[in-house]
Amino acid sequence: MSKRRFIFSPDINVLAKITRKPLFLVLPLILYMSAFYIYPLLRMFILSLFSPDLTAKHYQSFFQTPTNFYSLRVTFEISLLVTSLCLLIGYPLSYYLSTCPSRKASLLFILVLIPLWTSVLVRTYAWIVILGRNGVINQILQKSGIIEQPLKLIYNRLGLTIGMVHVMMPFMVLSLYSVMVGIDRNLLKAAQNLGASPFRAFRKIFFPLSMPGILAGCILVFIISTGFFVTPALLGGPKDLMIAMIIDQAVEVLLNWEFASAASFILLFLIITIFLISGKVVGFDKLWGKKI
Repeated sequence: MSKRRFIFSPDINVLAKITRKPLFLVLPLILYMSAFYIYPLLRMFILSLFSPDLTAKHYQSFFQTPTNFYSLRVTFEISLLVTSLCLLIGYPLSYYLSTCPSRKASLLFILVLIPLWTSVLVRTYAWIVILGRNGVINQILQKSGIIEQPLKLIYNRLGLTIGMVHVMMPFMVLSLYSVMVGIDRNLLKAAQNLGASPFRAFRKIFFPLSMPGILAGCILVFIISTGFFVTPALLGGPKDLMIAMIIDQAVEVLLNWEFASAASFILLFLIITIFLISGKVVGFDKLWGKKI
């Protein structure tokens, strides 16, 4: 028996030493990201530069078309609007969740996370049923005598914003809640014992400590919003032309993969630039969600 232990024990020790190395532990993730993220990006980048010879005509074509500039402006306008509304609604909701008992908070979290568990098409068509010309809201308002003619609540910026905020709210709430739940409430009590009003204690202590969650949530919601396609296509109007719709049209209608790749990389470059500028201004440690 002792000889067998001597034979197998070195193998076990070697395996233990290997698994303690950080590179070995993250190797599966590196391989996965390389195969399904980095490699497709490189293929798209090469595709945008060769047609079939090396050329920059697809990038030039993008910047020479006024519609593309318009779609970029609309994309960032809508993304900023959605991010602002998610923060405005999600901050007090996250604060309330962080103060609730665990059982009550779990039940409320189910309501918050339902949009993530539902298909994007189901969510969007549900809003069409609710906000449509003969939808639930218009029928209630007409039957109550508040309005005579149905309100135009979809196929415009209003319906698009409502639909996108509904989809993006869980991301903002999760980012805020993860930071707020770790804030020591005794700090607020200590400030109030020293003479600060509840609002002053919140403004001077709680709000600055929750800033990492605010920044992380805003960056996450903004970046995801810039790539929306289904919701703008079904709930937006003719003026709500987002860049993802331009890319989809280039692929599905024009079969121009080279131009679609170039437009995708232009959007990616702009998002990375915004992220780097934000990190330079407020600090990258705050953007990564670290404590101030």
